[in-house]
Amino acid sequence: MLRTILALSIFAVCSTAAAGEHWPGWRGPTGMGQTDETALPLIWGGKTNENVLWKTPLFPSDKVRRDQNQSSPIVWGERAFVTVSYWPEGVSEKEYPEHHVLCFDTRDGAKVWDTVIPPGPWKLTDLRGGYTAPTPACDGERIYVVFGSAVIAALDMSGILAWRKEITPFHFDVAIGSSPVVFKDTVIFVSDQLREKKSSSITAFDAKNGDIRWKIERPDVDWAHSTPALARVGDKLQLLVANPAGPQSIDPLSGKLIWSCLITSGRFGSDRLGDTVTPVFGNNLVYIDSGRGGPGAAVDARGQGDVSATHVRWKLPVVPEGFSSPVIVGKHLYRLHNPGVLTSYHLTDGKEVHRERLEGIDQAVSPFATSNGLIYCASARTSYVIKAGPKFEVLARNELGDASRASAAVAAGRIYLKGSRYLFCVGKK
Repeated sequence: MLRTILALSIFAVCSTAAAGEHWPGWRGPTGMGQTDETALPLIWGGKTNENVLWKTPLFPSDKVRRDQNQSSPIVWGERAFVTVSYWPEGVSEKEYPEHHVLCFDTRDGAKVWDTVIPPGPWKLTDLRGGYTAPTPACDGERIYVVFGSAVIAALDMSGILAWRKEITPFHFDVAIGSSPVVFKDTVIFVSDQLREKKSSSITAFDAKNGDIRWKIERPDVDWAHSTPALARVGDKLQLLVANPAGPQSIDPLSGKLIWSCLITSGRFGSDRLGDTVTPVFGNNLVYIDSGRGGPGAAVDARGQGDVSATHVRWKLPVVPEGFSSPVIVGKHLYRLHNPGVLTSYHLTDGKEVHRERLEGIDQAVSPFATSNGLIYCASARTSYVIKAGPKFEVLARNELGDASRASAAVAAGRIYLKGSRYLFCVGKK
């Protein structure tokens, strides 16, 4: 019940519509992989395509060279949106790929429109992260997208470009991984870059025209690919940011720092937090870990200023690599990591509850949880449905065979899964 109230209260400040009809950004209405849906299918795919309502191609042909396209789908009512990048036939990977925003009708998968966004100033020489890692966001009036060429843009619901801004400077690691977050009438983007360049920042853009509402410089923060999450702590909303040295809380209205917690130096390998992982919040605790292998920590979010010595409630010495983000169900925290293992921890003290192998699962895919206690580790390749609780119980394993690192979107009783070639809609037939 608390999770339901939290999801609806956060969604209310970001939009004016019912949460169940939409999955408006990375990890859904709360940004933490939680949904009020209770009637999702357990079984889909396989040889008979059971409960696959439709699938639709993402690319004009198989002759294009596809980017990694790790971004996840989002849903607003009868529209699903995805971003893809690809090099047309005959175009070298040394050139910019085309950046596309696609809109599909959720009722039948028909393509409604396809808008090309002019690339930004950064031409990648290392394609490990690719041009299309950030997931779009939507507020019902516009769709906000970020591409790895260092560009952020907004389109209206008919696909017309409303505004476009280049992200400068662009001293990122090998890619841009953070997704935009809608808050009221702003779009917030975390731009954590190489520390030696002293160019990290967080910017709130005006949702209507792209003007900067506020911007905070973070010269001492190192590079990361984490997307922040909004959480209501007491009577105030906080923007939870996974600084590579430890979590921070920012006032989303002004950008002012509420609290910070230094846990590591945030500089090298196993000494980093918040590398790829979106923070999760429950029982007044914020949890983050690195994503690339290293420590994890839970911090009480009810502090002010530097809470390093007072508000750390527990730590995990090592969490194996897992580019996905965790999810909280009741009193348990669930974390998917290499080699395809789902581990559950007690939220109150960090003690391990169980650790189980999910054969064929991709550790980069972030799970979501339903309000009736089911965890979906869902992708367009291999998916598992697991019953949350102290006892590990697999309810279903499903196969679609279109491997991708995109995470699921959930709305109106349906699951949307973006593969390497197709967008799938799964629901009870």
